[in-house]
Amino acid sequence: MKTAVIVTGGKIEKEFVSSFLNKTPYDYLIGVDHGIEFLRQEERIPTHIVGDFDSSCEETLEWFRKKEGIEIRRFLPEKDETDTQIAVELTMELQCDTIYILGGSGTRIDHLLGNLQILSKPFQRGIACYLLDSHNKIQLCRKYLKIKKTEQFGKYVSLIPHGEKAEGVTLKGFYYPLSDAVLDNTTALGISNEIVEEEAEIFVKTGDLFVIESRD
Repeated sequence: MKTAVIVTGGKIEKEFVSSFLNKTPYDYLIGVDHGIEFLRQEERIPTHIVGDFDSSCEETLEWFRKKEGIEIRRFLPEKDETDTQIAVELTMELQCDTIYILGGSGTRIDHLLGNLQILSKPFQRGIACYLLDSHNKIQLCRKYLKIKKTEQFGKYVSLIPHGEKAEGVTLKGFYYPLSDAVLDNTTALGISNEIVEEEAEIFVKTGDLFVIESRD
């Protein structure tokens, strides 16, 4: 089992990211573009650095070049993939089983939506991939997902179809249960549910769901 943490170049919440890195065991730490500025400030040495580095300074990149054991992959800005997508591809190359993406949200909604889409590729390969910030933990669900109340990230759990619709959605252990429901991309039916039992279960017959655990 291998775990990778990606620190990318969106909004870096220093206290949250530092706390997460301190308490989460990982095998690989990957700095992505502007995310390497945070890693340098915290004096955390990544295993890998990737990106076109159009939003980080050459001085920081040179600082890491002088450190031993860091693999640096630099790309041209005129590329098809985002820097975060390149980092996720790297984690799959490294045969990771679990991926955490930090700094993947912020003021750029286009990047946030892109990062949500990026979760799909590892998910399709059976790799657990999470997009995290101080208020949200986002993952994809196919067929079945169980969340323990003692381990949930925040107070609320929201379900949003990834694609046109998810069918046969049944919820157990939630304040608002569902039975064989359809969630499609024209409704907000799955927003702001709450876990009321020790465990909550999500069943899906067809389609995929974004599962968003959130707190205010």
